[in-house]
Amino acid sequence: MKVGGNLSTETKDLERARQSLIEELEAVNWYQERVEVAENEDLKEILEHNRDEEKEHVAMLIEWLRENDQTQDKMFEEHD
Repeated sequence: MKVGGNLSTETKDLERARQSLIEELEAVNWYQERVEVAENEDLKEILEHNRDEEKEHVAMLIEWLRENDQTQDKMFEEHD
């Protein structure tokens, strides 16, 4: 997704964070698939480590979104 045009800086940053979140979640899935089919245990450990780092990135982005999007933060607090 290309962010541009006449959008505010805030909107552009939120879009960048959301797109990055999507990409990090996709990376988690890709690594998990590779972990499950890897036969070499050393490779499997590396892939698990990489997957878990992507999960850390997901957490960091979610936290940033909560701090910078009041509605999103409210949804985390109030969803049922």
